[in-house]
Amino acid sequence: MSGSPLERATARLGEASRARRRELGLSLDVLAERVACSKSYLSAIENARCGPPSAAILRRLEAALNTEPGHLTRLADLQATPGPIRRELQELQRRQLAAARVASLLREARGASGGSPGLDAAYQSGELRTLIDRLSPPGEQGPTPVALPLEVPVINRVQAGYPREFTDLGYPARVADEYVRCPDLSDADAFAARVVGDSMQPDYREGDIVVFSPARDIRNGSDCFARLAPDDETTFKRVFFESGPASEELIRLQPLNQSYAPRTLPREQVVGLYAAVSVQRPIG
Repeated sequence: MSGSPLERATARLGEASRARRRELGLSLDVLAERVACSKSYLSAIENARCGPPSAAILRRLEAALNTEPGHLTRLADLQATPGPIRRELQELQRRQLAAARVASLLREARGASGGSPGLDAAYQSGELRTLIDRLSPPGEQGPTPVALPLEVPVINRVQAGYPREFTDLGYPARVADEYVRCPDLSDADAFAARVVGDSMQPDYREGDIVVFSPARDIRNGSDCFARLAPDDETTFKRVFFESGPASEELIRLQPLNQSYAPRTLPREQVVGLYAAVSVQRPIG
């Protein structure tokens, strides 16, 4: 993979996996057989429609793609990194590229006699000023703007059930008829859904608006909006990670209402999990 070390570090897991598979001339079917998972799950990984896979699947994927051991694991770890930290890395990358460009212009000027055409052109075009601004420390650009409360789209109505419409990134589309404000949330991909039915009582009632954050870590016992393969079915349940009799990885979708039975699925059939971070409920 070309580019600076930071560029290589910030490459997406799915992009790297797809590029290597195509380089080897492998189809999704063949790779899925070698990795021992479903074709739909591999497609979800390549198109960033699900969270990072387990360590065991990553090791099998690295072996099947003949990549450097740990390479895909590092990309998966970065993909799981919270959004603010990823944005910090991207800003560091931009500064690194700006510093490299300024260094190149100065080296050219030092070795040239009678002036440097590259440095002169950069000055006249305004590129040099832009590069210097990019390298300026934060806090010297004026007052810090005050962040407004994030407006999160509510993606369904109770009578319509849970939605199936998702963007290519695996998140629900952000165009909605209604939004709720979440002052303590900074995830731009956050969304909200109204609770449908009574399977999550007593903690959640039908009509409650639950806010979900794709950037939030999923832990055992997290309440999650789940997206299931192969039909993009969606549901809201408490999630538990378990192992089957052959040590296969399973996910149990547990209703809180004991009148409903849980569902236990292979991990690769759960292509998206988004953690609940808050709930809004009308009084009365």
